[in-house]
Amino acid sequence: MKVAVIGAGSWGTALSQVAAVNGHSVVLWARRGEVARRLNESHRNPDYLSDVVISERVRATNDMADALDGAEAVLVVTPSKFMRSTAEAMRESGCSENVPVVICTKGVEAGTGMVPVQVFGDVLGSPDRLAALSGPNHAEEIVLGTYAATVVASSDEKTALFFQELLGSESFRVYTSGDVLGVELCAAFKNVIAIAVGISYGLGLGDNTAATLMTRGQAEMGRLVAAAGGDPMTCMGLSGTGDLIATCMSRHSRNRMFGEAVAKGVTVEQYEARRHMVAEGAQACRTIETLSNRLGVELPITDAVRSIVWEGADPEQAAHALVMRDLKPEFY
Repeated sequence: MKVAVIGAGSWGTALSQVAAVNGHSVVLWARRGEVARRLNESHRNPDYLSDVVISERVRATNDMADALDGAEAVLVVTPSKFMRSTAEAMRESGCSENVPVVICTKGVEAGTGMVPVQVFGDVLGSPDRLAALSGPNHAEEIVLGTYAATVVASSDEKTALFFQELLGSESFRVYTSGDVLGVELCAAFKNVIAIAVGISYGLGLGDNTAATLMTRGQAEMGRLVAAAGGDPMTCMGLSGTGDLIATCMSRHSRNRMFGEAVAKGVTVEQYEARRHMVAEGAQACRTIETLSNRLGVELPITDAVRSIVWEGADPEQAAHALVMRDLKPEFY
């Protein structure tokens, strides 16, 4: 079938390859015409994963209407801060009301506290045809066919099963879930914890500190998911524990690398200019605050990351404030 992939970053490029290897015809939408032209000429993305030859089943375009025309499935892989504008552009470009759409963006919308599936449902309607994909999936490995797994969550089981069949393969195991909210909150939250782990390593702290931040970060994740109405067990799955481990510990993790840079005084703008990539956790530590305030959930690690990244707090002082908090039972 024809599959439209909206977003030609590293993850969009990798998922295009996954769909193409599975035998589908893929149209990859790139924001810049130059990227689309070079992809079509060389079958390489000039900006991301440029060492990898992309399947000839992938055609690139910077015309969204062209990408969506006749598409039988859509994968959205744009940065979270653009999710509403992307949904609006898809609607204006003639995205069918019936075509299944899986959102691979990870984040929470500023101001509203909506997760991506909620944003796309708000703009495009027909929420039952929407799904979310998340898991321990670094694009650098997925594009090469290295063994990995992910989860597709949808309120409609048929939609989840549709994308399971579309993307699943021997090297890319796709599981299904009905807990869309839980999967999406885990997807956003783990990036924040990865920044915290990166900051700790940037400060010269060790693996014990990193493990503590990951474990207590997962406790924060569970509290937020439960309060929002998701299933806390989701936090133990691929979008929770799985993605948390990969994002906090991998050499590919832009959020961990960003945290290490922040510990040395690098700003969000400087990092994104140097790496040409967005550290999603930088946005998430701000946007999650909307939800935590609304739901009355305590998120001390998230608050510390936000204070360092956006409010100029000293990383060592923020770390000291965390360890001086009152002691509590582990599970409360």
